[in-house]
Amino acid sequence: MAQITSLAAAIKAAVHDGDVVALEGFTHLIPHAAGHEIIRQGRKHLTLIRMTPDLIYDQMIGMGCVDRLVFSWGGNPGVGSLHRLRDAVEQGWPNKLELEEHSHAAMANAYEAGAAGLPCAIFRGYIGGGLPTVNPKIKFIECPFTGERLAAIPSHRPDVAVIHAQRADRKGNVMIEGVLGVQKEAVLAAKRQVVTVEEIVDELPERSLNAVVLPHWTVSHVVEVPGGAFPSYAQGYYPRNNSFYKKWDDIARERDTFQAWMKENVLDKGPEAFAQYARKRAK
Repeated sequence: MAQITSLAAAIKAAVHDGDVVALEGFTHLIPHAAGHEIIRQGRKHLTLIRMTPDLIYDQMIGMGCVDRLVFSWGGNPGVGSLHRLRDAVEQGWPNKLELEEHSHAAMANAYEAGAAGLPCAIFRGYIGGGLPTVNPKIKFIECPFTGERLAAIPSHRPDVAVIHAQRADRKGNVMIEGVLGVQKEAVLAAKRQVVTVEEIVDELPERSLNAVVLPHWTVSHVVEVPGGAFPSYAQGYYPRNNSFYKKWDDIARERDTFQAWMKENVLDKGPEAFAQYARKRAK
C-alpha cells in the first residue's frame, strides 16, 4: 500500500546499506533526486542494477555508495565515458567496483522474470557474443520441447526499485507516460518501491495509449518532487538539459572537481533544488 511521504523519509525507510537497488528510467524520467537523497543519507555497499548507467550512477559510484554494478551499457549519453565509474574500476577509487555485464535484452528479460516471480530469465541471446566468457552467470539450456539452445540468467529481484513518473493520485496510484523503459517491471520485481513524481493530483487524467498505471498496492512510497528527473526530461514538464550532460564530462573527469560539485549541488542542498533547475530550464 503506497505511503505518500517526504523524499528523505522514503529513502530512509526503503534503502538500507548492502541493498540491491534499481534506479530505472530510459533517457526519460531518470530518478536523479532520489539518487541524490541516497547519497546524502550516506548509503554504502549497494549493488546497483540499471540497463543504462549514466550520470546518477556515476555520482553514486564516485561518492562511495556502490560495491557492485549489474548493467548492460554505461556512459554519458552522446558525450563519452563515465569518469567516476572508470576510476572505480581501474583505480579502485573511492572503492573497487565489481561489474556484472549483460546485454540490453538480457536485462529486460531478467526484470520481466523478476516481476513474474520466476528464478531466472530464458530467452534467445548471447549467440556468438563474448559476454558469456566474462560473466559466469550467463548459462545455456536446452529447450525440453524443441531442443533449441537458449540463454538463461538469474532474474532481477531488487530489494528496492526507484523510479520517477509524471503523476500520482492521493491514493498512491502512479501514471507514467512517454518513453518507457523497464520501470513497471522493476517496480513489480522489487520488495520495496520508491516513486518520485512531478505532482500529486486529486485524480489521474485521461491517459495516452502507451501510459502505464501502477496501482497503489504495487508501490511502497510516493513522493512529490517537482524536477526530480532533472537533467533528464519529463514529458509534459521540462526538456532534457543537454548542456549539463556535456558539462558533466569536465566536472567528473577529475576527483577534486567532482567532489566540489557534489558538495555544492547535492550534499548541501535538498530535493527542492531540482524544482528550481527545472523551472529555469522550462523558461
